[in-house]
Amino acid sequence: MKKGWEIKTLGEICEVLDSKRKPITKRDRTAGEYPYYGATGILDYVHEFIFDEKLVLIGEDGAKWEAGEYTAFIAEGKYWVNNHAHVIRPNREVVLDEWIVYFLYVSDLHKYVTGLTVPKLNQEKMRSIQIPLPPLPEQERIVSLLDESFAALAQVHANAARNLVNAREVFEGVLEQEFQNAKENHISKNITELCEIGDGNHGGNYPKKSDMRQSGVPFIRSVNLVNGHISDIDMRFISKEKHKSLKKGHLKTGDVLFTNRGEMGKSAVVDARYDDANLNSQIAFFRCSEQILPWYLYHILQSPFMQEHSTKSQTGAALQQLPIGIISKFEIPLPPLAEQRAIVQRLDGLARETRRLEEVYRQKVEDVEELRKSILKEQLSMDN
Repeated sequence: MKKGWEIKTLGEICEVLDSKRKPITKRDRTAGEYPYYGATGILDYVHEFIFDEKLVLIGEDGAKWEAGEYTAFIAEGKYWVNNHAHVIRPNREVVLDEWIVYFLYVSDLHKYVTGLTVPKLNQEKMRSIQIPLPPLPEQERIVSLLDESFAALAQVHANAARNLVNAREVFEGVLEQEFQNAKENHISKNITELCEIGDGNHGGNYPKKSDMRQSGVPFIRSVNLVNGHISDIDMRFISKEKHKSLKKGHLKTGDVLFTNRGEMGKSAVVDARYDDANLNSQIAFFRCSEQILPWYLYHILQSPFMQEHSTKSQTGAALQQLPIGIISKFEIPLPPLAEQRAIVQRLDGLARETRRLEEVYRQKVEDVEELRKSILKEQLSMDN
């Protein structure tokens, strides 16, 4: 324990105001200007308020309590709080609101959480959370340092996140331009003239959960379509006998897959590993003729124009879908094969570079989060 520091529980240094909070069902809320808080932050804005002061809110249920999660946060001004967040008023003669929030951010609170089916940080357990308490001037110094450090890290985080988005937007811009150039300079053909179209809609013979195996014939789902390729992560399998009984969905190397139900618009090209695999009802496939290259069609299907066209054509209220009948109306610009090949080479090279940049920026974002935790642990540590 650092000299001058002591250990207190939240119940000893805070007043709990949970009795004042009130839930309002979404149906009964009247829209307004005041934030409506739940376990993880603002859920809505309503026309009335309960509180009109700076207080600390701590997730009771529906929150996450691992170190590095925003278990607690500060609410200020006029606002409403439902019964999924504890409301506490710190004794500011001994503890800062920000000190509590920072400490809970760096703490794993699972030892205080009860319930397996519905995990909950109940009021009794919340009151018992132990918190290191340096003298108030020391809290102010550390909080000021953390605020300054976090502001700088937030800027780095924002820049990295923006660069990640920019990298993707650059690729999509080039993809759109390639598509527009092909559209303006070459004839377009209906997709049914260029491809055989099928899907995995197996009707009454659709594989059930009990048909799934640890190995066998791959049964491809939308989750397996990653960056144009088929990923074996969380791959499902069916038996050869079940596969043979299915009249649809038998794939060949070079088929282009396109999710046309549920998670719309993902695409991939079937490689030799998945020759004669099968697929679920959310995926359509295109078997290309000699007029069109599979990877050219893949990029066309990923182009912003085609994605927008697909979105506008979707049907189904409960589950968005793009029926084969609508897909059959797609018009595809068709350059000569040599030019298709050149377009694919350009886009493949740019896609690889975009993914590399995305990984760099994503790693920067993760590094910022780790640095944030490291700074907190260093500053809030009770050790000498």
